[in-house]
Amino acid sequence: MSTYTGRVTDRDRTDAHIDRWLPVLPDLDADVEGSVVRMLHLTRHLRAVKERVLADHDLPAHEYDTLHALAGRGGRAAPSELADDLRMAPASVTARVDALLRRGHVRRIPSTVDRRRIDVELTDAGWDAWRAAMQVQGDEEHRLLGVLDPEERRQLADLLRRVMLLAERP
Repeated sequence: MSTYTGRVTDRDRTDAHIDRWLPVLPDLDADVEGSVVRMLHLTRHLRAVKERVLADHDLPAHEYDTLHALAGRGGRAAPSELADDLRMAPASVTARVDALLRRGHVRRIPSTVDRRRIDVELTDAGWDAWRAAMQVQGDEEHRLLGVLDPEERRQLADLLRRVMLLAERP
């Protein structure tokens, strides 16, 4: 018989984890431990899905991240903007852009706001590669959160926002 009495009758591996630790740490808050361990397992699961998707699409993670940053800016950005978004040195962005250029995923074009600047723009192939990887990841996210009704998903998002706001404080 389980020592952890969760609100759901089905048990997952986190329930076994809590059962194992409660005798060792009798003051363990099973709800806190359960929430944190489940978030860790979900993060690992989603990371593994992303790694499989990127491998299936022959897209290294750093290239995908650069495509993603570009897509988030409407498909076009200055290298300095990409460096800021990716939190990396501009020289490192240049190397990434060069690799994506060789693969036909981006092109360099003159800036429309500063004639001294060259922007990076996604090509159709770059958009397609990014969308293909995003679709599979999105499908898995929807599969997982599909066990919740829309109100539960909203509640979960709101609760996690509250926790993140605290985590993001200096």
